[in-house]
Amino acid sequence: MTSHVPFTVEQLRRDAEAGRIDTVLLAIADMQGRLQGKRLSARYFLEEVLEHSSEGCNYLLAVDVDMNTVSGYAMSSWERGYGDFVMRPDMSTLRPIPWQEGTALVMADLVWEDGSDVIASPRQILRRQLARLAERGWEAFVGTELEFVVYNDTYEDAWRRGYRDLTPANLYNVDYSMLGTARVEPLLRRIRLGMEGAGMYPESVKGECNLGQHEIAFRFDRALATCDNHSVYKNGAKEIAAQQGMSLTFMAKPNEREGNSCHIHISLRDTGGEPVMAGPGPYGLSPLGERFIAGQLALLRELTLLYAPNVNSYKRYQPGSFAPTAVAWGPDNRTCALRLVGHGPSLRIENRVPGGDVNPYLAVSALVAAGLHGIENELSLPEALTGNAYASGAETVPHTLRDALELWEGSKHAKTAFGDDVVAHYANNARVELAAFDAAVTDWELFRGFERM
Repeated sequence: MTSHVPFTVEQLRRDAEAGRIDTVLLAIADMQGRLQGKRLSARYFLEEVLEHSSEGCNYLLAVDVDMNTVSGYAMSSWERGYGDFVMRPDMSTLRPIPWQEGTALVMADLVWEDGSDVIASPRQILRRQLARLAERGWEAFVGTELEFVVYNDTYEDAWRRGYRDLTPANLYNVDYSMLGTARVEPLLRRIRLGMEGAGMYPESVKGECNLGQHEIAFRFDRALATCDNHSVYKNGAKEIAAQQGMSLTFMAKPNEREGNSCHIHISLRDTGGEPVMAGPGPYGLSPLGERFIAGQLALLRELTLLYAPNVNSYKRYQPGSFAPTAVAWGPDNRTCALRLVGHGPSLRIENRVPGGDVNPYLAVSALVAAGLHGIENELSLPEALTGNAYASGAETVPHTLRDALELWEGSKHAKTAFGDDVVAHYANNARVELAAFDAAVTDWELFRGFERM
């Protein structure tokens, strides 16, 4: 997702003085990749926050999805007093938000009062992995492809109805259908134009398999910019849908049909902008490219927690669903977890494991860490899989969040790449999610057991 409309502090000052912008959103990405933060007056932002930053309660990286305080986090707890961390604006991310009147947004890095990084912050985790690439003279370029399902119901109506019997915006499969996507084009067009106004580069939109399912594609960019844009887009698409009296979801598996994926494409370039994964080898790969993919395969299961962070994430992995089950790679093979696509300068690897619920910062961090593992250890790339990976007998992605958590906590490679503190922090996040799910009484249980058990 390329930011191609520069928006500077000077432009913000001019717009604020002219009354065109009166609000600045100072946002962070939380553990789920959601935007959290403050709405500031533009004047206050320019006079105070721009130079001195702002503060936020550090429980923002130590709560569950419902914003409940939970135990088990070393950095934030009742015992530690739930103090503040510093939200330091990254002015390279400043952008207008066209779908909110008079509004601009800037992403923040999280640091402690002494200036040290909040190491569990997703943005800081990614920065550290990108720094490891930079030490070798490389830079990661990334594109994310987010699918979502659109409903003609408002979010409030969906909530009150327990998310049952909602009306999808399309009542049949509109995969690649020009007629079917036209039904939803007023919403999709507004999202595309809104994101373009926020500095992104929309490429295309297409229908998908599930009822009311669509995907808007954006052009690739440097890894951190793509993850920032991904988070702004995901938040903004929901806001725009709500303004239209509709709703949309990025849930990995909102129903028993095809789930929402978030395929992530990644490639590496050197300081001169030349691709380093492309070369004269089989399938157009360089030796470095082969090792990068070999590392992805070697650590895919151990790092799945960063690709599939929720209980619901694992419901996607069904044979014949275009969601991968096999830890395998192949050239242009959509049945594999890793799909090699492109040629020459466009050669890249597509990781098909993440769903629409993924935190992009954590997933891209995992891609970089795994690739560096393969390069540093000169791993050999297994043979490409050219048939049906679902029927290949290959090792599979973890079946449940509990399986992924066990692999994550036991991974010496995860601890080497991210540090013990980060591994413990996100392991606790998974345990909190599992405990909440284990305590819930589901519709499935009620329908099976209310009368008949």
